[in-house]
Amino acid sequence: MLLYNIRLPLAYDGTDFSGWQIQPGQPTIQGALSDVLENLTSQRLQIQGAGRTDAGVHAAGQVANFKTQSDLSAGEFQRAFNALLPPSIRVVAAGEAGPDFHARWSAVAKTYRYRIFRGRVVPPFLWRYVQHDSFPLDFDAMAAAAREFEGEHDFTSFAASTGSEADDRERTMTRVIYRSEMARVSSGESPNPTEEWVYTVRGKSFLRYMVRKIVGTLVDVGRGKLLPEDVRKLFDMRDRSKSSMSRGSGIPGFAKLSGEPVNGWWVSFRSVFQVA
Repeated sequence: MLLYNIRLPLAYDGTDFSGWQIQPGQPTIQGALSDVLENLTSQRLQIQGAGRTDAGVHAAGQVANFKTQSDLSAGEFQRAFNALLPPSIRVVAAGEAGPDFHARWSAVAKTYRYRIFRGRVVPPFLWRYVQHDSFPLDFDAMAAAAREFEGEHDFTSFAASTGSEADDRERTMTRVIYRSEMARVSSGESPNPTEEWVYTVRGKSFLRYMVRKIVGTLVDVGRGKLLPEDVRKLFDMRDRSKSSMSRGSGIPGFAKLSGEPVNGWWVSFRSVFQVA
């Protein structure tokens, strides 16, 4: 029988999930997709994702793929997935890809966006998706510091341990960042349109918690704890204990950790692929 390679662009709200990757006893995006696919094909097939988003991270352009001998068309898979998945996960489109397409290894770039709401009161329909920080922050300093991350660098100071000393020693810490910038945008979702600050970073690949540590460092710059040029010093130190992490479990922060929900930085993940 023929083996079909099905490509699925996805969008999801990650609030109620412990990230992309399957974890025993935890709700995950990959797990939800795999359960539905098993229901449709009677096989436990492997679903690949362009990026392994962390707990609480949302996606506007995640891409997955799987290979199957099923007679279902790509369109039928899309309709079935959307009928059976929770409404917080949507298959935006579906199509048949070439045999060599792999959602992770075929990706040429991945983009993350963080939203910081600067108004006094966060509208109730936004609180899940923004970091509320109305205290003084120096936007120009944060924008200058963001530009320091562009290019090829050793990101040891901006990565968390994998949990394995052997893996930490063997992994490559150099990454290439194509774009790193802060921008001001107007939030029209508020009764009184309020400025938001959005951080966007685009690169080929990212280390564990790398983006969270970049954002934590930018906030330190905004508060005057660091200067923009200190980013270069952090690169040279190659010491993960020297950079801050964007805030996490227990207080308003980036994601949800250890299954405990917190309102977070709105993080949109998007992947880009080379068009043949």
